[in-house]
Amino acid sequence: MADENTELEDLESFRQRARAWLAENMPKSGEGSDLEEWGSADSERTKMLQRKLFDGGFAGICYPKAYGGQGLSPEHQRAFNEECLGYEMPTMWNIPTLTIIAPTILNFGSEEQKQRYLTSILRGDEEWVQFLSEPTGGSDLAGTLTRATKDGDNWLLNGSKIWSSGAFRCDYALCLARTDWDAPKHAGLTMFMIKVHQPGITIDRIKQVGGSMEFCQEFFDDVPIPEKDILGGLNNGWSVASELLIHERTAVGGGSIYTSGPAMRGRRGSGPQLDLVELAKSTGQAADASVRQLVAEAHVLGTVNGHLIQRISQGMRTGHFTGPAAALLGVYGKDISVRRSEISFRIAGTAGVAWKKGERTAGRYGEQFIGRQAGQMGGGTIEIQRNIISERMLGMPREFAADRGVAFNEVKHNKMPERGQG
Repeated sequence: MADENTELEDLESFRQRARAWLAENMPKSGEGSDLEEWGSADSERTKMLQRKLFDGGFAGICYPKAYGGQGLSPEHQRAFNEECLGYEMPTMWNIPTLTIIAPTILNFGSEEQKQRYLTSILRGDEEWVQFLSEPTGGSDLAGTLTRATKDGDNWLLNGSKIWSSGAFRCDYALCLARTDWDAPKHAGLTMFMIKVHQPGITIDRIKQVGGSMEFCQEFFDDVPIPEKDILGGLNNGWSVASELLIHERTAVGGGSIYTSGPAMRGRRGSGPQLDLVELAKSTGQAADASVRQLVAEAHVLGTVNGHLIQRISQGMRTGHFTGPAAALLGVYGKDISVRRSEISFRIAGTAGVAWKKGERTAGRYGEQFIGRQAGQMGGGTIEIQRNIISERMLGMPREFAADRGVAFNEVKHNKMPERGQG
């Protein structure tokens, strides 16, 4: 958010300055990396682009100046996002590094942690990933089995995490682990900041039906973590995770004030950016009444989503809505994402199923259609988010939980799988 007691730059002068800087410093879309899969080379280019923004004074527009940001308002970020359309941006940096991990560190980090990590994130030095989900955990994040055991000045991490997007290319992670087995499951968790590539951590990449290998599973074998790398305090991990999930729902729903540029552009599974009007024209269906109706439906859904994002985001900033309201963005965003993938595939037709080598633009819609239901789970399943809305916003009774208030070592749970069993 904007730094207090600091006079903000006039919005129009900021817009003009951003417009001129972008034209002189950032490559046009399509001039740079166009990899189908976010790999190490793509990651390095993203870091380079983020460093350009940092050196030019346009990184972390809503982050405090003390940590390398610009200390400006969400309106300044929105203006910048409008001006950068048509330019290649480090959008891969947005989720989770810039819009989920960094805000969580800003909320819970010590001054030393914020100085150390936020500046390096904004400068493009270190990409982050979330180590949250587990092979046997489903949606029960508080049922974490990955454990950290005190060993002198360190904690030793053992267990496994899964569905960690891009872990193979990331530098650091936030990892939720159990540190007190005698406490109820929500009370015995701690959030750690860990270096991803170090002895004791093994990363396996998971191949999906569409060919993507973005998802990873990690295995931890006595990974040492210094005490200073606890985020938010010992056994306070659920508070940290809860805040992180609010940032995640807001970011995935499109409402994060920290998003820089068009979020998720170019990411497989998020939907290609080819306009549906152009798709209809390229497939010879521009005059088809049913196709035109589908294009109009997609446009209406997007317009409504934009207004919802603006309303919920503003309400959360002013205190009119509390954190759980971010689930509204998640639910609606997930629903329209599925519907848009259905519309896109319907218009793409056979071009979304089979294509000539080097002509797979419409084929992306077929891949998106195959994986459309995955969007209902990423960032928290839609069922969990509906529970949040019903219980925390509408005041409906909570679901029954047999393990509520029970020491976790007395709760029946699955065994953590070993490598090769996940």
